[in-house]
Amino acid sequence: MAVRSADDFHRTGSIRREPSQGFALKGFGKAALALTVSATALVLTGSAFAQETQLPGIDVQGAQAKKSSAAKKKSKPAPVQAAETPQTPPPAPTYGGNQAAKIDAPYSTPAGVSVAGQGEIQTFGQTNVQDVLRAMPGVSTADDPNNPGIAVNIRGFEGEGRVNTTIDGVRQNFRFTGHTASGFAYVDPLLLASIEVQRGAVSTAGGAGALAGTADLRTIDVDDVLKPGRDYGATVISSWGSNGVGFSEMGAGAIRSGAVSVVGAISKHNVDDYDNGLGQRVPYTDQDLISGLAKVHIQIDPEQRLSFGTVLYNNDFTANSYDQNIDSKIYTARYTYDPIGNDLIHFQAGFSGSDLTMKYDNGVDGASAAAGRKINDLGLGFDVQNTSLFNLGGIFVKSNYGYEYFHDDVDASNRFDPEAKGGVNPSGDSTIRGAFSETTFSKSIFDFIVGLRYDDFSLKGSGDVFVDTINFGGGFFYTPTLPSFLTTGPYSVDRSDGGFSPKLTLAIKPVEWFQPYVTWSNSFRAPTVSETLLGGVHPQTGGDPTQFAPNPYLEPETQTGWEFGFNSKIDGLFKPGNSFRFKGDYYTMDVENYITASTVDPFGLLWFYANNPGTSKVEGVELQGTYDAGYFFAGLSYSHNHTTLPSQLDGLGLHSYLPGDIATVTGGVRFFDERLTVGARAYFVSNSQSGDLNSDLFNDPAFYDGYSVYDLFSNYKVTDDIDVGLTVSNLTNVAYTPALSAGPSGANAPDETGRGRTFLLTTKAKF
Repeated sequence: MAVRSADDFHRTGSIRREPSQGFALKGFGKAALALTVSATALVLTGSAFAQETQLPGIDVQGAQAKKSSAAKKKSKPAPVQAAETPQTPPPAPTYGGNQAAKIDAPYSTPAGVSVAGQGEIQTFGQTNVQDVLRAMPGVSTADDPNNPGIAVNIRGFEGEGRVNTTIDGVRQNFRFTGHTASGFAYVDPLLLASIEVQRGAVSTAGGAGALAGTADLRTIDVDDVLKPGRDYGATVISSWGSNGVGFSEMGAGAIRSGAVSVVGAISKHNVDDYDNGLGQRVPYTDQDLISGLAKVHIQIDPEQRLSFGTVLYNNDFTANSYDQNIDSKIYTARYTYDPIGNDLIHFQAGFSGSDLTMKYDNGVDGASAAAGRKINDLGLGFDVQNTSLFNLGGIFVKSNYGYEYFHDDVDASNRFDPEAKGGVNPSGDSTIRGAFSETTFSKSIFDFIVGLRYDDFSLKGSGDVFVDTINFGGGFFYTPTLPSFLTTGPYSVDRSDGGFSPKLTLAIKPVEWFQPYVTWSNSFRAPTVSETLLGGVHPQTGGDPTQFAPNPYLEPETQTGWEFGFNSKIDGLFKPGNSFRFKGDYYTMDVENYITASTVDPFGLLWFYANNPGTSKVEGVELQGTYDAGYFFAGLSYSHNHTTLPSQLDGLGLHSYLPGDIATVTGGVRFFDERLTVGARAYFVSNSQSGDLNSDLFNDPAFYDGYSVYDLFSNYKVTDDIDVGLTVSNLTNVAYTPALSAGPSGANAPDETGRGRTFLLTTKAKF
């Protein structure tokens, strides 16, 4: 057991002790999920569902699609420089769609960027969307077999906002303390159009507080639903899967009429418990999910546009030993002003809201102490930004700059035991603000990118510090020792802090097909409500209770790092029409004030969060690439990492060490004029560990065995409008536990929680 003293804490900010004050939080009202725009189309398909005809970085549409894309590129006018005046109106705006361009973009970006398109999400992510993220280099997830949420891990950093995860650009800051990851984002994979991940510091919008990177989950929009050239239509998806996957249906409809474009979608899943590779049932892995979305775009005039959207998610499942319900509502509004002939103004302003409530119902296997618990996070934010293009003494300049703000009200309560409040989950308020700029100076073969952020945060909350005497039996009583800065009784916290986060990148393109780059960056993450205001007693019916205390003096985590990488894009490598894409990087990060659970109690009965002294080193290599020859395609993702970060304590978050080596290999062939695609994917994972804090005298640091999982996938284009496909995941039915896994709920749960062999039959139709 690691023991740290109170001297490891840094005292900053202000703390005021007074009687605790409660508050009531009013969230958004219940929003209807009855989006009927596509309900009629749902009955037109059978019980099957096909993947989109694209895989990440691989255009399975083949040579014909490439020729069409090349023709469009040739016909597109050259970018207008600041001194020029456009001779023709700008092209009509698009909403979603253009997946090929987005998937290809990382290979022109001097940063650790990966994009997964709708094809990969629907092929490999329908049973578990985390499989899509885990196929990206340097990226994983904190896997909970019972909880359907997504907790993104980048380069071994996970939880408490270290990775800023957004849905349609809206921060997902919901966090809680339990025997799993410290927070999740909730989204239906059938409503996803793409997943975009940037590893490392981010100096543009979304980078505030993101110590290790960002992950944006973008939902479908008008052009993801409509057939090319159509102004109205529908997309319907239906699927059936073995091994508990069951039936899923999604219907979406869209229409474009004059200046208005509208899209709506609804999705339903009925998921049962699944079996692992040994045929053992993994209990409480069922779900009852219904979700939907609606988006409206209004083209006010050729220069101005308004957009509104909502994404709704409601799911019943069992996790953390309780039946739970997640009710998530996301709202967006965005205004765009793009005056014709003025490259100095490309202005955007947006408002966002996120209202997520987690409710605990009945417990399983005798659990009862947390029944009736409710945790609500109401987040409201906005951003304003502008992009200017101009020439400066023969140097082309592109500058993006703006301001972002997001505020969270967290309210945790326990209906059946009001004195327990939210158990160890505190209530409080937090605010993140950031002014940012990123400017690219381009001259000849050189690009010099200067990024600078100033971010600050504020945090408020109150509670009671209470430490109970523990009876070990035989008349031996013990009271855990509080950290030196705390005494028992009510307290309140009101503190703020801030700082600059610079980022510099130099990229060189000596030849058209090769671009090396080097980046230096600095970023920081503010402490959260969960870390600062932690408190209470672990619910249990027997034995010595584990107790928790707040730490209002937590310092922000900081990192300073270097990244050396390259991009390579070659068309016609071996013959005309084929494409080769590859990128790689080496990164190294020095991390200070890393926050983990700590104790000054020799029996380990009192825990709190603390800044670890000293500097930790994180470094690794990331590779990703694709090759597509039309009749044949292949892809590779690989990451190797090494870290000296202190270990996270399971129960106050989750262990976050990535396996030392992870590789994903994809390959396939196309037949019958590329109407039939058949392929396979292999996922290789080395050993990993959970860390010293999760071991004791009778249990060495837990090492998780490495494993290899193989998938098959196929797609047949029956007509131009209907695709049918079959995917077989875990083909060899291997028994394994995914890396970074939380323990399963249920007294009789098996040790191996990886899903066994599963068949997924799919149909997708566009009308």
